[in-house]
Amino acid sequence: MNIKDQATKMDAIVTQGAIVDAVKQFFAEDANTSDYGDGGTTGKAEMIAKMEGFAGAIAKVNGITHHHTIVDGNVSASEFTFDFDMADGSKIYWHEIIRRVWNDNGQVIHEEYFNAA
Repeated sequence: MNIKDQATKMDAIVTQGAIVDAVKQFFAEDANTSDYGDGGTTGKAEMIAKMEGFAGAIAKVNGITHHHTIVDGNVSASEFTFDFDMADGSKIYWHEIIRRVWNDNGQVIHEEYFNAA
């Protein structure tokens, strides 16, 4: 499986704001995540639930910018800026690096988030 192609496809979906769809399409069932802000998830179902809750709390997407992606073997790193107005009146502006480890089937088995600000 070509990891660069998979990372490019996943990043395009994320850039469109379809974060839940990206998880559904590209995560392996046993994938886990770790977040610089608040823990992580274990398993695809838990990540889908987390992303559905997050996406449901967004009132307005001001912008999602994909800056770069690099791939080395089965690891990719994608740089994004996310700018959201949330339903509770707060604002989210994240500049982050998303590091993904991919399996031989082209599925994400680990995703980790780094604050790039």
